Amino acid sequence: MMKIYQAKIAPLNAQAIGTAAHGSAVFVVNGDQLTVNIEMFDTPANQQHWEHFHGFPDGRPAAVATMAQDANQDGYVDLPETEPVSGTTMVPFNATPETMDVPNDAYPVADANGYFAYTKVVPLKRLDAEFKKVFHDSELALDKRVIYIHGVAPSLNLPATVAGEVAQYDHHVTLPIAVGKIERIQG
Repeated sequence: MMKIYQAKIAPLNAQAIGTAAHGSAVFVVNGDQLTVNIEMFDTPANQQHWEHFHGFPDGRPAAVATMAQDANQDGYVDLPETEPVSGTTMVPFNATPETMDVPNDAYPVADANGYFAYTKVVPLKRLDAEFKKVFHDSELALDKRVIYIHGVAPSLNLPATVAGEVAQYDHHVTLPIAVGKIERIQG
């Protein structure tokens, strides 16, 4: 049976970064395929944007972060501040989501207008196997997850209080710029 999920992706940190990134995501599970379509507008232009779904390995429903999660009140909700409500980074939407290799340079790049579209057909059996290996007995459970879009220009002057380094990537790469709750709409 085909299952369809969607997320309306709304800005996060818009006041601080000077642009209100927004868009939508549709996830279609059909047989052994997960088709992912993400379309974003008004993101920081001419740069790569990490995008992932986040959630809790124990199956609790994730919620979107808001400015209320700015625990240190520096004007930014950084990656660590999203974790209490959204959980951990789970599946990347890059060139090979099924490998669950998060820190890399294989994510979409926005054009000069801050637009990008991402479409990927993911082999579900491989993704499920990798997901279970990393998160043990967890299931993808898309309707318990949230999607984040990340990334601001390296030239943006971020305060020292903004955290979120992942491997060799700094907080400019991981700063959330938009978020949406994934909801099941069919199946």
